[in-house]
Amino acid sequence: MTAILSGMRVVEASAFVAAPLGGMTLAQLGADVIRIDAIGGGLDYRRWPVTKDNVSMFWAGLNKSKRSVAINFRSPEGSELAKQIITAPGKDSGMLLTNFPPKGWLSYDELSAIRPDLIQLTVQGDRHGGSAVDYTVNPSIGLPFLTGPSDSNSPTNHVLPAWDLVTGQMAALGLLAAERHRFRTGEGQHSKIALADAAMAVMGHLGFIAEAQLGEERPRYGNYLFGAFGRDFLTADGERVMVIGLTKRQWTSLCEATESAEKMDALAKQLGRNFSKEGDRFESRDEISAVFSAFIAARPYAEIETIFNQKGVCWSRYQTVKQMLDTNPDCSLDNPMFSQINQAGIGSYMAAGAPWDFSAFAREPAKPAPRLGEQTDEVLADVVGLSRAEIGRLHDAGVIAGPEAV
Repeated sequence: MTAILSGMRVVEASAFVAAPLGGMTLAQLGADVIRIDAIGGGLDYRRWPVTKDNVSMFWAGLNKSKRSVAINFRSPEGSELAKQIITAPGKDSGMLLTNFPPKGWLSYDELSAIRPDLIQLTVQGDRHGGSAVDYTVNPSIGLPFLTGPSDSNSPTNHVLPAWDLVTGQMAALGLLAAERHRFRTGEGQHSKIALADAAMAVMGHLGFIAEAQLGEERPRYGNYLFGAFGRDFLTADGERVMVIGLTKRQWTSLCEATESAEKMDALAKQLGRNFSKEGDRFESRDEISAVFSAFIAARPYAEIETIFNQKGVCWSRYQTVKQMLDTNPDCSLDNPMFSQINQAGIGSYMAAGAPWDFSAFAREPAKPAPRLGEQTDEVLADVVGLSRAEIGRLHDAGVIAGPEAV
């Protein structure tokens, strides 16, 4: 099956989230992404969650559709092999994605001396090359003081590594942008993206920085949607739902569904506000919530679900990951994004492919992550051009390793 990035080859040396996610994004779009792994596994090879046999579901999840070469790159011969893989000829190759320091066998100066049109994208913690992870960047930009109950004075972290995810996609985009430049000019380059910069850029795009710079210190609002109307409510049988009235249509549907249109008109008149304006809805959020709460709290979840769906309300139910898996058809093989894969060491389970649906290409099914070193011999033969005898000698010398038994 041909995919939109078929023919492109990217070498990846990475750990944890941002860079592996960027590489997997390219791989699931059809690029040949070759991981250069340490023999025995790198920093994140056993990252939780793990199976009872200590096989990482995290590592498997972020390395689907790639190939793996296991090299002792601390040895001179191993580091030279890594350089040969990275700088191998071909107009659609010569691209490196990494979040390791650009030195030694990952030095752009050394690599570009071998292949001048090399494209290297390095993911950094901060713009100075310092160490940072999502869970240190997020506290530094203020969001933990905007997250959590409105009556709390303590910072609240969230579990989603949002800045890793954003940076990973930006890394993939940056690599493709540099490849387009090379296609047009023949020039390679070293591009860097810092996790902290990606986070601060998004904070700026969403208005947080301008708001603070102009003198407004935004408080916590709990589960309220900032700037419009949205909040969670309990049903009569204890289920919790989130409802949104951001756009005019959403607000109208919510009022109709809860039989509250006339009450809202009267409330707006009483408060001297215009609920067709989202800001006025936000300013009146507590009074509005009292009206909706009375309706929702008087009815069981099944009735609320039926009414909201019939009226086109923008809403959702709070549920666990297991509940989502058990009840949501979009999180099942009915969704063409998902495929059943057999992952070595883990077993058979449902995995996501790329979420894009291109009209000119069929969806690529999800493919398992490689076993560590699974394609070592294959890559050294096909990409570097080594003979079977040379590959055998490197195995005997402990410079390379084949697939681990799992």
